[in-house]
Amino acid sequence: EMLMCAARLPIILLTAALFAAAFAAAPALAEDKEPQGQMVVLKANQIGQIFCLSRMGNDDAVISGILTDDLNTRLKAAEDKNDAWVKQNPNEKPPLGDGIPWQSAADSADTCDTGLVTLSKTDAKVEIKYTYKDYPEANYIDTLILKKVPIDGMDVGHWRIDDVIYPDGTDLKSSLVSAFDTY
Repeated sequence: EMLMCAARLPIILLTAALFAAAFAAAPALAEDKEPQGQMVVLKANQIGQIFCLSRMGNDDAVISGILTDDLNTRLKAAEDKNDAWVKQNPNEKPPLGDGIPWQSAADSADTCDTGLVTLSKTDAKVEIKYTYKDYPEANYIDTLILKKVPIDGMDVGHWRIDDVIYPDGTDLKSSLVSAFDTY
């Protein structure tokens, strides 16, 4: 009987340790949860991170829900114009043949990271840093322009992408128009 108790001791100690760990972790898990009824709003740098994910995955769907109405309207107009151009010129590369110019360089970067974030009450700028491991001289920084869209009846708003400023001072919105200038 003494051997049976000795054999069970490690199991009993392990079980006790697991229970102690579970109870010790319970308050920490509770702290990670948002209080009920409190709205969580994405921060400007988080919008930048989502934008980077979309660029690295070449997936516009990732950001489609975080654009201002104005930018959505301009994108739709440019895409409609591009579709009409394709119908008139079926064997040629269209003005938006490489897609929406979300970044100043068409080449896919090795990494995309957020940089400096500048906030005001209604606007934000988020640096988007593109790097190339083998060609560091090609690294560049675009800047997201965010607008805060108010939430009815609340003190907060949602950050939305309104434009992208390229290093040469041009921007996404004007590029959507100028893409058709030479055609």
